[in-house]
Amino acid sequence: MPVLEASAVTVNIADTRVCQDLDLRIAAGERWCILGRNGSGKTTLLHTLAGLRQPTRGSIKLDGQTFSELPGKILSRHIGILLQDHHDNFPASVLETVLTGRHPWLGSFQWEDANDYNIARAALGAVGLAELETRNVATLSGGERRRLGIATLLTQDTAILLLDEPTNHLDIHYQIQALDLLKRQSTGSGKSLLLVMHDINLALRYCNRFLLLFGDGEHALGNAGEVITQASLNRLYHYPLQSLQGPDGPVWLPR
Repeated sequence: MPVLEASAVTVNIADTRVCQDLDLRIAAGERWCILGRNGSGKTTLLHTLAGLRQPTRGSIKLDGQTFSELPGKILSRHIGILLQDHHDNFPASVLETVLTGRHPWLGSFQWEDANDYNIARAALGAVGLAELETRNVATLSGGERRRLGIATLLTQDTAILLLDEPTNHLDIHYQIQALDLLKRQSTGSGKSLLLVMHDINLALRYCNRFLLLFGDGEHALGNAGEVITQASLNRLYHYPLQSLQGPDGPVWLPR
């Protein structure tokens, strides 16, 4: 049974159709990527699949149960989402922020215990922020805040990770570090990934399944060999691309 399944899902933004009759099945250990132009609705679809908004039509199920059948706390123990941007409205330390990932696992009036702190500190170490745990998040750079967001998602420890442009604000070193870390979560722990990305070549390096949103309600999905073609990418981006052979496979560049 798929971990996350969308059946005949249609999503609209006002008068714009993001997708129509989407059938998407994400199994454990799969690494999916959503590709599309700006304004095609990638973020809106990701929020819909996370249960943050309702689809126009169709149903979304987690392990065979519709979202409406599951309490929000149960959903947040299975699905975690990294939003495109962070807004820190209250002062908090790096450690206090990453510990919010443990909240779905705590009972009413329950405080974090030593195990929660160990999970949080391990996640900070994995993204290279262990030495900054006492820093106020307001003093972090954009890249450090992005890595903190990834650490918080890992601290939540869900089976499904939905990430909206996870490499935002990261230089190439930290882009590779973050994507390597996420891939290990998939291959080592069987977690399912769904990433919104703009870099086709990084997407090909780290993802094994793709969903293309063409901006008119039409979509294509499958593995790279099925959907990542010159014709589909030209149509997707409304700009001609060409493929060059790199050391690990094709590399796509604008013509």
